[in-house]
Amino acid sequence: MKNRKIILKKRPVGMPLPSDFSNEEELMPVNREGEILLKSVYVSVDPYLRGKMNGTHPPIFELNESVASKIIAEIVESNNDNYKKGDFVSGYLDWKMYQTSDGKTLQKLDANAAPLRAYLGVLGITGLSAYIALMDIGKPKTGETLVVSGAAGAVGTIVGQIGKIMGCRVIGIAGTDEKVALLKSKFGFDEAINYKTAPDIKAAIATLCPSGVDIYFDNVGGTISDAVIANLNEYGRVPVCGSISNYNDVEEKTGPSLLPLVVYKFLTIQGFIIGDHVARFPEVTTQLAEWLKEGKLTYSETILEGFDKLPEAFIGLFEGRNEGKMIVKI
Repeated sequence: MKNRKIILKKRPVGMPLPSDFSNEEELMPVNREGEILLKSVYVSVDPYLRGKMNGTHPPIFELNESVASKIIAEIVESNNDNYKKGDFVSGYLDWKMYQTSDGKTLQKLDANAAPLRAYLGVLGITGLSAYIALMDIGKPKTGETLVVSGAAGAVGTIVGQIGKIMGCRVIGIAGTDEKVALLKSKFGFDEAINYKTAPDIKAAIATLCPSGVDIYFDNVGGTISDAVIANLNEYGRVPVCGSISNYNDVEEKTGPSLLPLVVYKFLTIQGFIIGDHVARFPEVTTQLAEWLKEGKLTYSETILEGFDKLPEAFIGLFEGRNEGKMIVKI
């Protein structure tokens, strides 16, 4: 029996292409003493992986080596007293059908507490990022206005719901009329804008936010962020969780052009990377799980099936083909 893996064959230039990856075979791994043999079950694909591919988001992916991301795996064989066959775990693992691990960096999952996939989304890095970035940097208060870009994505949908829990008026920005409708009907956003059809994003935000914007949760960067920041009130806060609109740029953008606004509006703009907050994971996961159980949080997933669909799913993130969390079921 052969194992399968997906490697980075070429560093993407601009939009990633299927030819940047290669689906290859290798010998099955040998499960040694103290190790566990894992079978991948669900794989998370995320925009930040793009930076690892071109060397701007350390640790970078090496050419001709496996891509890696957050994976839920089943233990099919155990030589480790801390784990037993049939357990499910999550961790940063290679894009392989099977692999071994010493288990030190893995998290055991309770398959009865929530669907396994939720540990890649609302109860995983996605939910943790939404909560910590919004609460720590955004500091939402009752009655404030929160605008979320990339609002129909995995993080954005959760940010908007947490904003509502905290008593904010929430406006989402998405790329299709269907996503705009979903934000309001399923996720409780007060209003939403289709940035692809709005003739003037800055004006559209001003119309929907007559009292200005207090918090802008930035998942996309680019011209959308320019438009929202122009509408910020004094002492506005901007958690910058991503910049997907710029990840595939070939040429560097000039700017930023909005520094005068930062000065005279006393704005706080702060970058956020979830890896800087590991100590808070248990506390925040408990809160998210409580809200999920109480029905205050819901989530959406886009699931592709098949190991060979991993590159397609990743590329689909930059084409807006996901609603909520993009996951590949192996």
